[in-house]
Amino acid sequence: MPILAMDTATMVSSVAVADNKKLLAELIVENKLTHSETLLPHVEQVLNMAGTKKEDLEAVAVSIGPGSFTGLRIGLAAAKAIAYGLNIPIIGIPTMEGLAWHYPVPGIRVAGFIDAQKGNVYTAHYKWNGSDFDEVKSIEVVALEDAIKICSELDGPVVAVGDMVSKKMTKLDNLPENLIIPPKHTMMPRAANIAMAGLKKLAAGQVGSVMDMEPIYIRKSEAEVLWEKRQSKLTSSVSQSADTFPGGEGKGSIK
Repeated sequence: MPILAMDTATMVSSVAVADNKKLLAELIVENKLTHSETLLPHVEQVLNMAGTKKEDLEAVAVSIGPGSFTGLRIGLAAAKAIAYGLNIPIIGIPTMEGLAWHYPVPGIRVAGFIDAQKGNVYTAHYKWNGSDFDEVKSIEVVALEDAIKICSELDGPVVAVGDMVSKKMTKLDNLPENLIIPPKHTMMPRAANIAMAGLKKLAAGQVGSVMDMEPIYIRKSEAEVLWEKRQSKLTSSVSQSADTFPGGEGKGSIK
């Protein structure tokens, strides 16, 4: 029985249907339309392309980050709604683990570089063990130059994948000799990879909960950072007012 897979962690929107034998259908789009506009119509289109009824789906696999906060929320909300409505399992796949599935090849390390804004990247490293990927460096946020330096200190070839490779790294000079920059179509997210990883986890019984699954954010969103700054300023302002006006608890209070 087939599974539905989707990846909305970056500007790329991708939906696929696959089973244990083959990839049945896949749609990959990168344009100015938002995921909220395109995702569900793409799900319907891919199911039609695959000749699969939604009632025939065995599970839903979805990329859970890190990546675009809005994109991740849209993808996970859609996956949860579909899984809940059809009463089928949901499987969360870390975005960079999905990227690693471009290169199920022994002897190389796959390094993810996903835009974390302000010159930073989400990064993690994976190695193929013959049947699946092992995470050999856990996900973290570092400056792009530090992520590149980490790769330069490793023995053997390292393949770079993720949106920051095409955004920034292809424009850099003097990249480490062991760092391989692949063609763009083999470095960007695709739902087929999420499907392959999802099929492995489904066979192993590694499924998630519709109620409890959350995106992997790693860092706070820009909106949260700005809100905390405003709250800090507001708290400071209130404290200063208490020190100034009679009846407060500060130096200007009347007791």
